Amino acid sequence: MDLGAITKYSALHAKPNGLILQYGTAGFRTKAEHLDHVMFRMGLLAVLRSKQTKSTIGVMVTASHNPEEDNGVKLVDPLGEMLAPSWEEHATYLANAEEQDMQRVLIDISEKEAVNLQQDAFVVIGRDTRPSSEKLSQSVIDGVTVLGGQFHDYGLLTTPQLHYMVYCRNTGGRYGKATIEGYYQKLSKAFVELTKQASCSGDEYRSLKVDCANGIGALKLREMEHYFSQGLSVQLFNDGSKGKLNHLCGADFVKSHQKPPQGMEIKSNERCCSFDGDADRIVYYYHDADGHFHLIDGDKIATLISSFLKELLVEIGESLNIGVVQTAYANGSSTRYLEEVMKVPVYCTKTGVKHLHHKAQEFDIGVYFEANGHGTALFSTAVEMKIKQSAEQLEDKKRKAAKMLENIIDLFNQVADRRVISTTNAERQAVTPPGLQEAINDLVKKYKLSRAFVRPSGTEDVVRVYAEADSQESADHLAHEVSLAVFQLAGGIGERPQPGYKAAETTHNISNAFGPGTANEHTVP
Repeated sequence: MDLGAITKYSALHAKPNGLILQYGTAGFRTKAEHLDHVMFRMGLLAVLRSKQTKSTIGVMVTASHNPEEDNGVKLVDPLGEMLAPSWEEHATYLANAEEQDMQRVLIDISEKEAVNLQQDAFVVIGRDTRPSSEKLSQSVIDGVTVLGGQFHDYGLLTTPQLHYMVYCRNTGGRYGKATIEGYYQKLSKAFVELTKQASCSGDEYRSLKVDCANGIGALKLREMEHYFSQGLSVQLFNDGSKGKLNHLCGADFVKSHQKPPQGMEIKSNERCCSFDGDADRIVYYYHDADGHFHLIDGDKIATLISSFLKELLVEIGESLNIGVVQTAYANGSSTRYLEEVMKVPVYCTKTGVKHLHHKAQEFDIGVYFEANGHGTALFSTAVEMKIKQSAEQLEDKKRKAAKMLENIIDLFNQVADRRVISTTNAERQAVTPPGLQEAINDLVKKYKLSRAFVRPSGTEDVVRVYAEADSQESADHLAHEVSLAVFQLAGGIGERPQPGYKAAETTHNISNAFGPGTANEHTVP
């Protein structure tokens, strides 16, 4: 490790005085102008992680659903997963180190993790379409090269594409080719084959309106479109030609406001969906014949996928361990429907894809989706092999069911200090500040079939307030009252939360078994 060179380059990416950042549920995020030093240092850290694991590590420059002026960065571990928790601590330690402490911190991390500094290192880099992303990506490259790491800059990518590239490189190409074309070929082939065997209500030729949040999803979906040469017509909206990233559009907007994005007119029963800024969230929606808006959020997606998978497993005669993983902020009625009607076990974790992903890995087939549209279905290696064998060996009906399973495997309020609120029990109970949980408990008792939680956001300087009740009106009132309690007991700044904000309705209608729930967000410290 050339400490002199590191010191020299670090001075070119100097840390602003007094700035402290935390590696959250999806990396670092803040205003883009404050991130240059973080990007450089994450390039350094990626090299150390690559040397330690003897694997390719990914670095994605994006702030996902945040406003265009923000940016962020996250590291991707060898199997396309989120960074290991112990290395998240190293990331925070390194990002916040003062310039004079940089050498000591790097040596400390290397010694704690027994990093062989003579080991080769390789890092792959991707970025979204934010104006700041290209320059910040170069800062990552500076960090990689000064530690002697090799790199491949993929340029503009969606976040799922970068995860794919990392996984492909670390499995010797067995999962797929680590190229954009390889990604398009693998997913489009699975999609086309899957839809060939699925019944289609109404028109035989499927059409889909896609809100791309004025982000990277528009560029990549347009490239991929011709791979769906049969069976799917895609119409893009908010494609980046005008409008700001994530402004009045995107998955987060649609989920929060319970209405279509700006710039998209919807006729009754048209199929529509929205990405977020880096295309790792998706929600679906439509207007019925009466013009009512219906959202198919992550809770519904998880329910539909797990129900479908269970039916296919029954059809081919396989008894496998299937489980659904949710957070405390999932619609409570979706949980009841899965457990009581579908007889699928449901498990709860802390908020954040990394927590759901690790829990889902405990099952033969694990399905997880956050309500915001982050999620997937995971299949164990043993299950993948069994299903691929079944697809060739069973009689026609069972073979088709097994083939479908095989294809699915291939697819798939501003605050002064949000940390004043801490939680336990998978984020369903507030530990601090004192008295907050008791206040929430008293408010919940006022409404039928109600629950409420609060938690500090892992990606933004806000505290998230979740409320659920037997009607939209009751849920709105409960959300507002809980927000007031947070404001009062946690030392709120600015204006008090005002009534009248329509909370995000997450009513589920599958077999009339789901009830309403809401999610809300207010400005509290």
